[in-house]
Amino acid sequence: MRIAEELGVDFEAVVYRTTPPDEATLRDIIAKLEDPPTDLVRRDSLFKKLELSDDDVQSVDQVVDTILANKMIMQRPVVVAGDRAIIGRPKERVRELLSG
Repeated sequence: MRIAEELGVDFEAVVYRTTPPDEATLRDIIAKLEDPPTDLVRRDSLFKKLELSDDDVQSVDQVVDTILANKMIMQRPVVVAGDRAIIGRPKERVRELLSG
């Protein structure tokens, strides 16, 4: 958000904890995503706790199903600008997307 404010770009922040994306929204993000869809799934302690492996999140359907079942596993931030979307890590990627 800070980068968007610095660049004077209008934005809408969606807090996934209170307003998690539904299936249609996830599929729309994935369709615009410049990163591999599997990168939307965080590989952290929750990933391990759920006993997931990379094989469980290889397809778009698997990624969508996994995130819908466990919203906290979604990588963030995800930045959508028009017909492009990125995972905003590292932060410089957000600046590049919003400046272009």
